[in-house]
Amino acid sequence: MSKRLDMMAARAAPALFVLLWSTGFIGTKYALEGAEPFTMQTVRMVSVVVLLGVFAMIVRPAWPDRAGVMHSIVASILVHGFYLGGTAVAISHAVPAGLSALIPGLQPVLTSTLANRFLGEKVTPTQWLGLLLGLGGVMLVLHNRSFEGQSAIGWLASGVSLVSITIGTLYQKRFCSHIDWRAGNLIQFVTVAIFFAVGAFLFESRVVHWTPTFVLSVGWLAVVLSVGSIGLLYWLIRKSAATQVASLFYLVPGVTALMAYILFDERLDALSIAGMVVCAAGVLLVNRR
Repeated sequence: MSKRLDMMAARAAPALFVLLWSTGFIGTKYALEGAEPFTMQTVRMVSVVVLLGVFAMIVRPAWPDRAGVMHSIVASILVHGFYLGGTAVAISHAVPAGLSALIPGLQPVLTSTLANRFLGEKVTPTQWLGLLLGLGGVMLVLHNRSFEGQSAIGWLASGVSLVSITIGTLYQKRFCSHIDWRAGNLIQFVTVAIFFAVGAFLFESRVVHWTPTFVLSVGWLAVVLSVGSIGLLYWLIRKSAATQVASLFYLVPGVTALMAYILFDERLDALSIAGMVVCAAGVLLVNRR
């Protein structure tokens, strides 16, 4: 019975991860109505630290050695700091939603190239075909989106977030997979809370408008994204090859587009829907046994 439940959880985890991760773009857009990017992320991460701190006091996880702590700090700056910070800065500087959704669409190919080079993971011809197919599907999903930005800072932040999440997931798999996830996550979120607080102190006014929208959005980002989806991401990284995990990001733009269609009445035509199907086919090829 236990083995069956484990198999069911393993099959459901990728779909749940994609669903939760896709809400991050929308949650960030709402949250930025109440505070500047680094200030908003500071409030978010402090909330996560409180939650995980209470949890750690109850379960008392095994803490990593000094090397493990340092690896967790580096992974935190890459996966949380530059990626989440870059995405928030890009959205706040009027980078179109199309570009923000395109970032995860570019990650799988970059991840596979680096994993093949530095982790020794073999990417088969079929998987390369799936990666390229998924990339084409992303382009179809975003074919009618505007890519005209208003700020060079926003474009630069988008590029930084792409590179950092790619290198961060590989770093997490290489150096942090052996660390107890409860202790490792707490170290990472304490680190990134300090990182964002310093950024807010140096570059922002640190004014927060505690509206219901801001509170609910930050609460969603803290609990569902930072605790839920990041926990799932790290679990998937431990269980699967980097290329297979990265391929899931092909599904994010399509799911985000569906959410935007429901919430913001954004256009979703037949070609975009076809792109979602192509993305799903690409992910199936990459993860084919």
